Amino acid sequence: MKSSSIVSFPPRIDLGLFFLRLAGSLLLLYVHGLPKVFHFSEELTRIEDPFGLGPYMSLLPAIFAEVICPLFIIVGYRARLACLPIIAVLLVAMLVVHPGWSVAEGQFGWLLLIIFTTLALTGPGGWRIGADRRQEWRYGNGK
Repeated sequence: MKSSSIVSFPPRIDLGLFFLRLAGSLLLLYVHGLPKVFHFSEELTRIEDPFGLGPYMSLLPAIFAEVICPLFIIVGYRARLACLPIIAVLLVAMLVVHPGWSVAEGQFGWLLLIIFTTLALTGPGGWRIGADRRQEWRYGNGK
């Protein structure tokens, strides 16, 4: 019998994806989304209008991407789909609205882009609303 002195732990992918969903979504909500909702009138005077649609039509998609989508991602419901508006808003912010920013100035935006692109690629993991627990047991993942 082969013995190893290194303790092996099973990967905690579902835990890691849940942490990524929760941390990224709460940061986006707290730093960007909720201030836009609570200070809506003030935000209308400050928001950039990169496509000439007017401040109102520029602010509404940002609120959708920064408030509604993170809530779906936190619970894991349609998380991949919910990542797409966030990715779009972040790309517009980083490449169109603030193209002159250095990496240091835009690091928060780039990190959020990394988080939500990763979630769009991987999906929400098993710790989500509507996850089939029987399937986890059937394939030996549940303990």
